[in-house]
This record gives sequence, structure tokens and C-alpha cells, in this order.
Amino acid sequence: MTSSQYCPALLISAPASGQGKTTITAALARYHRNQGRRVRVFKTGPDFLDPMILERASGGPVYQLDLWMVGEQDCKQLLYQAAGEANLILIEGVMGLFDGTPSSADLARFFGVPVLALIDAGAMAQTFGAIAYGLARYRPDLPFAGVLANQVAGPAHAGMLAEGLPAGLRYFGALSRDAAIALPGRHLGLVQAEEIADLETRLEAAAAAIGQTGLRALPEPVAFAPMEQAILPTRLQGVRIGVARDRAFAFLYPANLELLRSLGAELVFFSPLQDTGLPEVDSLYLPGGYPELYLEQLAGNELMRAALQRHHQAGKPIYAECGGMLCLLETLTDKQGRQATMFGLLSGHAVMQPRLAALGLQSALLSGGELRGHTFHHSRMATPLSPLTYGRRQRGELPGEAIYRLGSLTASYLHLYFPSNPEATARLFLA
Repeated sequence: MTSSQYCPALLISAPASGQGKTTITAALARYHRNQGRRVRVFKTGPDFLDPMILERASGGPVYQLDLWMVGEQDCKQLLYQAAGEANLILIEGVMGLFDGTPSSADLARFFGVPVLALIDAGAMAQTFGAIAYGLARYRPDLPFAGVLANQVAGPAHAGMLAEGLPAGLRYFGALSRDAAIALPGRHLGLVQAEEIADLETRLEAAAAAIGQTGLRALPEPVAFAPMEQAILPTRLQGVRIGVARDRAFAFLYPANLELLRSLGAELVFFSPLQDTGLPEVDSLYLPGGYPELYLEQLAGNELMRAALQRHHQAGKPIYAECGGMLCLLETLTDKQGRQATMFGLLSGHAVMQPRLAALGLQSALLSGGELRGHTFHHSRMATPLSPLTYGRRQRGELPGEAIYRLGSLTASYLHLYFPSNPEATARLFLA
């Protein structure tokens, strides 16, 4: 029987969102990478933007870990593989440490990965110790490494924070408030990595700051048990799938692309923003992203519009999710009220909202079974089309996102995690 792999590992969490988890995880990855170590980084829960930053920091692909969406077995296999090739595994948590079901704490406890609690201490002093104590002791069986203070005003402030910590809690130090290492954001989260012109400078500055804390040393090794991988049938053998990928359509899980290749598909990437036609493909995958930021370019690409319509009229499959669906509507209106004509495969109109319109884990029961995923968007859509079905919320009884089927086109706000059901995934791209 294959034995466990051992690798130093740490899960970075916080009391809430917005505490700086991505910045610190990226800083840790870059610091240890600069020491010549191979670092593998994972992101807890569904997210596309944080992994872009973490990939740049670590130099390797960033996969999701989620006990519900990804599943215990696939999480186990991903960590086992990483432990066999890396000198350090870092896992960025989602939201607050105990938020959600399953939570970051559930993941840490399930795999025995110690938690580093990052606390934004910018507006507190000794209360820092109470919050740290609560995070460490709320679940007695939670492996807990210690705490790191963020957004600290200076040495005197750092001293007060350390004074408030109860005995037995390890203090890794403090990071000062520094605009040079902060990561810019927008309505769906962080700005995409390729849009941050000075990202390398920020990552190096953040890594240097980590080098002044107790986190410069590797954490203790964790044992990761093996998991036997299933052999996938090559259901998509000989199928060429055109995958939209540019600044407007970049919300792609690496695991989704790998699953399509494992099923036998050949992937061909194209840009709805820049290209004037489609590559020679059998099916299309239009992922989410920020089409609302590129209205003029999309509206002006009439040749792409005609190519997409020809593809659809020929009965070739199209799978579109969230932003990929919005670009197929008749019009899309941004937050400033600017409206533009989209590609027009789907009847309907969407308008960006000032606040979040939907958020949460959902599944879709399609031909071939259940696919798991999530929804996260700032737009509302009006269409005369009748849904094929609705997503199922992980929590609550209300119907989830509408899923539309128009000929060979399947579209929804849902971002699906393909490895959760390879057979159902394959059927999305088969004529």
C-alpha cells in the first residue's frame, strides 16, 4: 500500500473577509520560493481572482480545496500529489475561519493542517488577544499554529498587541500598514493579476516583510494520505473545444481544463475581445469574467458575433457561465448606465447592480447527473426564455440559478466545477 507523503503545511485564515489573507498567503509563497523552495498553494472554496495572484506568487497552478464542491476524495488526492513534489503547502482560507459549511476550519481539521490566524489589528489593541484566543479555542480539536497581526501602526502598537495575547498562543509577529504591498480590488474581489502593472514589486515587498516575522521558518510537516485516482473514460476523444480566455473571460479553474483534457478533448483558446473569428472547433466553453468592463470592444466585434451565431445555428454545443452567458444576450448595461449590444444568441438583457446580486454554493442536476459549483455575480438578467431547470442551493430550499437550454446552448449564472461529475461535464460539450 502506498504510504503517506509528509510536507510542511499551513492554512491561512482570519476572523472575516478583508483581513489580508491573499496578500499574506502570496507573501509567504513568494518568500519561500525566493529561498529556493517549491511552494504549492491552494484556495479554499470557489474563487477565481485570488488564485491568479497566488499563481504569480508561487510560480505554479492554484487549485481549489472544498469539502463540498471538490469533495473529500479529490481534495485528498490533490494534497497528496502536492506533498510529493513540494517543500511547502499553503492553503488560503475563505471568509472567516468558521464561516460556511464546510468552513476553512473544517478543512484544516479534516487534513490536520495547522491554522495561521491573520488578524487586522489596525483599530484595536489588547482586544487582539481575545480574538486570537477565541479563534484558537472555539474548537478544541482544531490544529492551531498561531497568530499574525496585520495593519499595525508601529512598534508601540505591536507591543500592545503582544501584551494582550494569553500564554500558550504563538505570536508570529506584526506587519505594518503599507500601501506598497496592498492588492487593489473591484466589485467581484481583487483586480486580476495581469491588470496590476506593479504586481511583482508588491509581491517582493510583501515577501521581504514576511522575512522579518516568525513565518520565515517552515511550519511542521503534515502527513497526507494517498487516494487512488479513478480512470476516466475518454468521452471527449477527438472533440476540439474552443475556450474563451482573455481579460473579459478569465474565470477558469485549472481543474476544469485538466478534466476536459483527461476526457480526451483538445482545447483551443481564443479571445472574444481580439479575435475576428472562431478557431476550427466542435464545441465552445465561454467562462465567466468581466464582460461589463469591455462593452465597446465586445459590441464592436461584429465578426465574432457572426461567428458565434453561425456556430450555434450549426447545432454545435456551447456551454456559457455567468459572464460568458451575459455576452450572449441582446444587451448588457454596466454600473454607469452604459448599454451595449452583445452577441445576441440569447433573448434578454442584463444590468449590473450596485450590490451583490447572488452568492453561494449550488449544484445543477443535468443529463449525466449532478455537477457542483457556485454563483457570484453583480448583475440581474431579464429574459423571456423558460429555464430548463434550476440550480439547487447547498443551504436553503429556495430554487437556485436558472439554467437555460436553447438548442445546443446551455447557459447559467453558475460556475460549475467539472471534476465533480466528469460524465455530466462531457455531455455539455457533445453534440
